[in-house]
Amino acid sequence: MILKAKERGDGGQLARYLLSTRDNEHVELHEVSGFVSDDLLDAFHEADAIARGTRCKNYLFSTSLNPPEGAYVETEVFEKTADLIEKKLGLENQPRAIVFHEKDGRRHAHVVWSRIDSEKMRAINLPHYKTKLRDVSRSLYLEHGWDMPRGLQDRRLRDPLNFTREEWQKAKRAGIDPREIKVALQDAWKHSDSRGSFEAALKERGFWLARGDRRGCVALDYRGDVYSLSRYAGVKTIELEARLGNSEALPSAEHIKSTIAQTMTRKVQEFIKETEASARQRFAMLDFRKTEMVARHKEERAKLNNGHEKRWQAESEQRARRLPSGFSGIWHRLTGQYAKIKDQNERETLLAWQRDRAEKDTLIFKQIEERERLQRDIKRQRRLASGELMQLRKDVANYREIERPDPERGREEERRLSRQRTRRPSGP
Repeated sequence: MILKAKERGDGGQLARYLLSTRDNEHVELHEVSGFVSDDLLDAFHEADAIARGTRCKNYLFSTSLNPPEGAYVETEVFEKTADLIEKKLGLENQPRAIVFHEKDGRRHAHVVWSRIDSEKMRAINLPHYKTKLRDVSRSLYLEHGWDMPRGLQDRRLRDPLNFTREEWQKAKRAGIDPREIKVALQDAWKHSDSRGSFEAALKERGFWLARGDRRGCVALDYRGDVYSLSRYAGVKTIELEARLGNSEALPSAEHIKSTIAQTMTRKVQEFIKETEASARQRFAMLDFRKTEMVARHKEERAKLNNGHEKRWQAESEQRARRLPSGFSGIWHRLTGQYAKIKDQNERETLLAWQRDRAEKDTLIFKQIEERERLQRDIKRQRRLASGELMQLRKDVANYREIERPDPERGREEERRLSRQRTRRPSGP
């Protein structure tokens, strides 16, 4: 289970984010404990008010608990993980809240503690909390037999295709996964040993080499989007200069954009538009399926919750009728029968609570499994659209080679015309 955390303030904004359904298909406020109010927004306002009596601005400790993809984790495991975290960090007996989020067939939890010790009116210090959370995360992977990410096995082993938010947005506009762009540029660099071979490798993948405004050597795609080679190809500036030479010798990005605009044929542009329109249509259908599924799942959960509530009330009334009142109650107390009935009621109450929780988890897991199948369809369609667009990039590069005039052929044509002018007879 991946654990991410930060110290923060502005409890009101955090509460609204945790309860928002804008980016989540299901949101469940699972626990609010240690606060006067059981409403999340009021509870965090309460924490804010107490924190004003101290100098602490980041008075909340917010943690996200993300199980591995494909793992069905019971609610009890999330609770035990929260208990383990607060014990590890010294947050025991501090007010906390737990909120579950579900999206794209995956369920994760947010746990938020108040850092303010209300008796001493000071913030609890959390030294090295990232290291401690990593230890907790590693122990969870070992305990549950999950495949441990390489980053947890060794801090130096990271995903080499990590990308920033800016890179993601740029690639999203282009309709291609940024990891594919990185792989394409890294592969082009790997299979070249000179500027010429690198340019050829880029062209095979639908990119052009140019001089950037501020970033030295850059690559451009058919839309004119610019990608820093040092960032996307993962190459140091000194290595770029050694293989490609001085970037001043390269054509400018603006010049290449102009060249791309001149060589882009109308037919390929139509193909690109058709591909993007087809992808939008497929995604619209998938989005409709997702909307319908989420609504149905919410209805099923509401029906289960209502059934649990009615059954709980009926069983509570049944247990209450077992306890005698009046003189009979006094007699049962004297004979010890009252205590036995009370113990029986408490055992049945606990079993009923465990039964309801198990039924709820079973329903959630069933729905997550269904949502995962849809998510696999969504990913498959994304890969299909991405592959089609990547192939069109190569087509654009091919058309550019076809349409680009041959300089030698142009010089031969000039010599032929010159010879014709020389042989042309003069007038009378």
